[in-house]
Amino acid sequence: MTGRHDGAASHAHPFETLARPAELAAMDRALELAARGPVDDPNPRVGCVLLGPHGDVLGEGWHRGAGTPHAEAAAVAEARAAGRDLAAAVAVVTLEPCNHTGRTGPCADLLLAAGVARVVYAVADPDPVASGGAQRLRSAGVEVVPGVRAERGEELLEVWLHAVRTGRPFVTLKVATSLDGRVAAADGSSRWITSPEARVHAHALRSAVGAIAVGTGTALADDPALTARGADGSLAGHQPLRVVVGNRAIPAGARLHGRGGELVHVRTHDPTEVLQTLAGRGVRHLLVEGGPTLATAFLRAGLVDRLHAYVAPVLLGAGRSVVDDLGVTGIAGALRLVTTAVEQLGSDVLVIASTEGTM
Repeated sequence: MTGRHDGAASHAHPFETLARPAELAAMDRALELAARGPVDDPNPRVGCVLLGPHGDVLGEGWHRGAGTPHAEAAAVAEARAAGRDLAAAVAVVTLEPCNHTGRTGPCADLLLAAGVARVVYAVADPDPVASGGAQRLRSAGVEVVPGVRAERGEELLEVWLHAVRTGRPFVTLKVATSLDGRVAAADGSSRWITSPEARVHAHALRSAVGAIAVGTGTALADDPALTARGADGSLAGHQPLRVVVGNRAIPAGARLHGRGGELVHVRTHDPTEVLQTLAGRGVRHLLVEGGPTLATAFLRAGLVDRLHAYVAPVLLGAGRSVVDDLGVTGIAGALRLVTTAVEQLGSDVLVIASTEGTM
């Protein structure tokens, strides 16, 4: 979900009152640092600020992606490079320090070895493989304060937390429609209903997800490339997996075989199977782009977490609707979403809505 904050969470965690003013400011800074991390990475975006006994900043760091040092390690390295003493320091971290040895060692042990006396964090780590850092620190005599700026931390990590907690990718459904809810004219043409500004925004969204999915019908009718491109048309640095759902074969000459992300053909019509396949590949965020058949399948299965609806001030009067039968027989049974943001893009409007608590 999107939103603006004034620095204090609107629903403070009970333990937040235990945080000192300097630690609250440091957490705000750590959240800013965490947001610099890559949004398409399978790992969480984490920021860390190390404070001295008098609230002075000793070091900062953030996680720059898989295979790079964790935020705590980056902050400790910066402090040591500057010759700063970390004995009795306070570590302010957006996510509970991990207690897991992967490509790097446990951050909990790293902080203990550095001499940190107090750890303040925003969000508990739900990953059973990596969690337990807070308890490890407490058992070694370190004072631990959880839940500081928890709401903002949860918002920053929304996609990652969802994927870890549910075992499936977070799903964003993207649609581009006319004002009367059509995704194509009566003759089947659909390029372009929306404005260039809306398409630039949609490509930025593509570059922030792990995978894009369309049905075989869309793949055959539109021959999409499913690439993420910049405003100048060049390929973005990150290219998501290109996923085609359905049993029909993809022609050898299809644009999907061209430059871009890896092509994954999931031969099923079951959205749950699609998500299981992608979860096995480490995908945290799936963008469902089309067409109406696939969109309807995900909606009916209750597997859409967010909707991005690009709406153009165009009337077609006929043509394919954005979704098919959702099983709604009366207005009381309508699927009502919660609008979280509205943005004008050229002549179009983008409505971002959440299905949280509605599906």
